[in-house]
Amino acid sequence: MEELIPVTIEANRGGIVEEDRKSFLRRHGWIKWVAGGLLAALAVAAVLVDLGLRRAEPYLRARIVESLKNRFHARVELDSFHVSLVNGLWAEGHGLRIWPPAQVEGVTVPAGKPPEPLIRLDVFRFHAPLRYAPGKPIHISVVELKGLSIHMPPKSHFGLGEAHGSGAAASGKPRSAMAALVSFDVDTMEVTGAELVMETDKPGKLPLDFQIARIKLTDIAAGGAMGFEAELTNPKPRGTIKTTGSFGPWRTADPGESPLSGDYHLEHADLATFKEIAGILDSTGHYQGTLRDLTVDGQADVPDFRLTHFGNALPLATRFHAKVDGTNGDTWLEPVDATLGRSHFSAQGSIVREPGTVVAGVQQPGGHDIALTVNVDKGRIEDFLRLASHSDKLLLTGDVRVKTALHIPPGHMPVHERLKLNGWFALDNARFASEKIQGRIADLSLRGQGKPNELRTIDPATILSRMQSDFQLAAGVVTLPAFDYTVPGATIQLKGTYTLEGGAMDFTGSAKMDAPVSKMVGGWKGVLLKPADRFLKKDGAGTEVSIRIEGTREKPKFTIDFDHMKVSEGR
Repeated sequence: MEELIPVTIEANRGGIVEEDRKSFLRRHGWIKWVAGGLLAALAVAAVLVDLGLRRAEPYLRARIVESLKNRFHARVELDSFHVSLVNGLWAEGHGLRIWPPAQVEGVTVPAGKPPEPLIRLDVFRFHAPLRYAPGKPIHISVVELKGLSIHMPPKSHFGLGEAHGSGAAASGKPRSAMAALVSFDVDTMEVTGAELVMETDKPGKLPLDFQIARIKLTDIAAGGAMGFEAELTNPKPRGTIKTTGSFGPWRTADPGESPLSGDYHLEHADLATFKEIAGILDSTGHYQGTLRDLTVDGQADVPDFRLTHFGNALPLATRFHAKVDGTNGDTWLEPVDATLGRSHFSAQGSIVREPGTVVAGVQQPGGHDIALTVNVDKGRIEDFLRLASHSDKLLLTGDVRVKTALHIPPGHMPVHERLKLNGWFALDNARFASEKIQGRIADLSLRGQGKPNELRTIDPATILSRMQSDFQLAAGVVTLPAFDYTVPGATIQLKGTYTLEGGAMDFTGSAKMDAPVSKMVGGWKGVLLKPADRFLKKDGAGTEVSIRIEGTREKPKFTIDFDHMKVSEGR
């Protein structure tokens, strides 16, 4: 019995509690009505909020469109716009299009030119706190943009001057009451997957296309300049550009005239994009101007610069001042200060993109047309010969100075076949790399001085030469119309050609020696030739004879013709 008592008490207690609950609800029934009313009110509120949002969406959509119209003075379209009040105001839009100013109401579009939006945007979204005060802008920290495409028309498209103005008053229409009620204040825009296409007025020329991986815009204010950080792909040479700077204010009448300035770093740009040259380029610098007219100051380094047809690499370092047309990439160098290997030179001129043309019914490829004036004030001939040679075995070494006009037209042929030069050079302290040629030069020098007996005692490498001439290079062949070659005791005047591909040589001319022929030959043969001295003297020279150089760089043949006496040496 004693064990059953607690159970009975406990059961009785449960009944009492349940009875107390029922009694409480009966005494306070209003709580159920209040709770139910609250739930109903929340449901109604949710419906009203949903209805409010549905009605607010077209209002906000229209406000965004009108803000952009006032900003760009252009036609604006937005396919869809949605908002949410979960943890603040969230908004997302799809299919935004903004036309250039020439597409606004009252402006006639030129015939044959279909409308093309200036700006296309796939998606934009932003978040703002649920705070609103009439007359004050809605503050937005970050606007996210995805799939942005900017298609900049050529300058001729904007022949309207400042007719559209830069503010709302210029359009001739007052700002609406809607604009006074709601406005937006944006701190930052973050863009991913953008494209910038710059059109040009030049017939047949392709537009310049920049692929922008990301860009961040700051200091956003109507009518002011924006700061930016961006990473984009440079089209030619292909590489990654990281840049920071300032853009704006936006020029409504012609967006291409909008100011732009900043610093850049072009990383690992592959020069093989140009096909004729190769190497990995790094460049840093500063730019300023407008989208269509930039001035760039910077430096570029290519540790492995080479002509792809030949393959020998040399380090190339440059500092430059240039003007760039952003619509097509055309560049004017003013000037470039460069070092190739151990050679210093400067260049100025233009690098212009040309469209393909049809010549005699055959389509010719387009490309870059390079026209430069080059001044090599302190160079080494071996640097330039190595660059234009398949082999590391060089023809000669020495100090070189060059002034020349350089032209590389576009085309499908290798660059060494399209390269054209027309100029002058001087080569001092020259020494031929071939022992055979250098031996013949030493022989010529000592005989010219009347010292043939010293041929066995002197090192041929100590005999240095000097050369100078006008020259032309076309189709891979160097032409020397008046080549002067001087060694101690002798002066050689030649004319002929040298072929870069294969090193074929064909030169003819004359050699003037200080010594008469009898002393040149020496020994008993010289005694026999003494009567001939007076016949071979000419224009103050002790001896003048015909000379010929032929063969190839690898197998040269050097011939001296003493009228009917011939001394020939070859391999």
